Amino acid sequence: MRNSVSEHSFYIESDEEDDHQEKHLDKSENGDGNESDSSNYSNDDDDDNHNDRLESKPSSYNPAWPQSYRQSMDIYSSVPSPSLTFLGTPSLTRLGSSFLASSLTRRHTPEVLPSLHKPLISQAEEDQPPQRRSSHTLLPPLPSRRSAIKKFPDEKSVAHELPVSRQSSYGQGVLNGINVLCGVGILSTPYAVKEGGWAGLSILFIFGVLSYYTGILLRYCLDSQPGLETYPDIGQAAFGTVGRIIISIILYVELYSCCVEYIILEGDNLSALFPNAHLNLGGCQLDARHLFALVTTLAVLPTVWLRDLTVLSYISAGGVIASVMVVICLYWLGLVDHVGTQSTETVLNLSSLPVAIGLYGYCYSGHAVFPNIYTSLEKRSQFPAVLFTSFAIVTVLYAGAAVMGYMMFGDSAQSQFTLNLPTDLVASKIAFWTTIVNPFTKYALTMAPVAMSLEELIPSNHTKSHMYSILIRTALVMSTLFVALKIPFFAFVMALIGSFFTMLVTLILPCACFLRILKGKISPIQVVTCILIIIIGSISAVIGSYSALSKIIHSL
Repeated sequence: MRNSVSEHSFYIESDEEDDHQEKHLDKSENGDGNESDSSNYSNDDDDDNHNDRLESKPSSYNPAWPQSYRQSMDIYSSVPSPSLTFLGTPSLTRLGSSFLASSLTRRHTPEVLPSLHKPLISQAEEDQPPQRRSSHTLLPPLPSRRSAIKKFPDEKSVAHELPVSRQSSYGQGVLNGINVLCGVGILSTPYAVKEGGWAGLSILFIFGVLSYYTGILLRYCLDSQPGLETYPDIGQAAFGTVGRIIISIILYVELYSCCVEYIILEGDNLSALFPNAHLNLGGCQLDARHLFALVTTLAVLPTVWLRDLTVLSYISAGGVIASVMVVICLYWLGLVDHVGTQSTETVLNLSSLPVAIGLYGYCYSGHAVFPNIYTSLEKRSQFPAVLFTSFAIVTVLYAGAAVMGYMMFGDSAQSQFTLNLPTDLVASKIAFWTTIVNPFTKYALTMAPVAMSLEELIPSNHTKSHMYSILIRTALVMSTLFVALKIPFFAFVMALIGSFFTMLVTLILPCACFLRILKGKISPIQVVTCILIIIIGSISAVIGSYSALSKIIHSL
């Protein structure tokens, strides 16, 4: 989330060469059978249809903001492998994760890289014989720096393309899917059962099925037109530049909110371990929760400044192991150490069920990265199987934690089940420290896409000054501390994220984009299914967001 590509590389020389290699790659893909066999969703339309699409949407895929989405989300989501270069290599990681990397802090740098450039080339230019000329002549002049995007001689990919594209195996795809889906939401699943009752647990499985289906819809959207590689690309293909910008903002705000959750989580768990900690600072006394939230912020701030996030990406890949470890510790405490209280249990709690809807929805907030996982697969036909396996594993983990946690603590379950654990047992300490350490590696990787998108807005005459990037990243980190201290309600903030942002990204927008992009090519059953999912997502978003906001306001 990269170690097999040689450091010796050379810079791109021509865009025409890129187009030639891209066409060759597309042909080889079709020969290997890696694309979808469905005639409705494949990229194998005849040349006339292809030209019609390009002419009907001449400006559909211009490199609008954000241009750094692909690279930043690859860094955020991928699990490193010592044998295969998956979604990043050492050079790419340094490129994408650094605020010092000039190519991603300049607003003119292409984000989607190879194929999204094709619609920008006029028909007259396409008809001209290829000439070898510098690709920099196609871009506005930049102050005395060569493009940071490199091409690796050992790679058989498009020059502008990520050198790791189409190299991910089935196993790596599954690990990446689990790494994206399984996060801190697992800590709140017993609390979600408390809010909704045992019957409300069915919502988790319903959302799992619907989220899997909408993940497949994203694949069809990507296959519908050449050049689509990311979620914002899909939004732009469906609703133009406005759709791209709106979807990007939603995705970035969701990531920002997750960073707020990390600060709240650290403050809650560290104050549970050290409840008597306090600090008098200039006449201002900080209790344990405020103190540890501040300490956590100061600790993660240098990681956000890091030039190279390679080490963090390796460590954060342990998030999958951490989630499994926490669940194992929970079962050990319940079955071996017999931890738990004889609390009452509820079958169905309609009054607080909307909060449970948001918490269960949060569990499947991974669609922002699914297009990246799909385009990185060596055999794209395996994507449904990759997605199914990932969803099946995380659903079992979520349901297992929910059932055991609620059986142990009943209606006394807190927003994070670690807060219910005794602090003197070995298994409890393992669960606590696993929960505490994991966000320290995740924070910078989660904030990086947000920071990089804002750095694109820096005026080009100031891009050589790194002070702007440092100020942007520092302001983002400190603002998460401010929000976390003002709204320190882990479960309610998570419920709000799950109800509003996750419902949009996971259920509503995939169906809306699918209906818009593939209008006239889909069956009536698919249309009805998408409309039903949009209705379910909209109702869940409204009642869940209203309930979460009401809880937050009441708690304040």
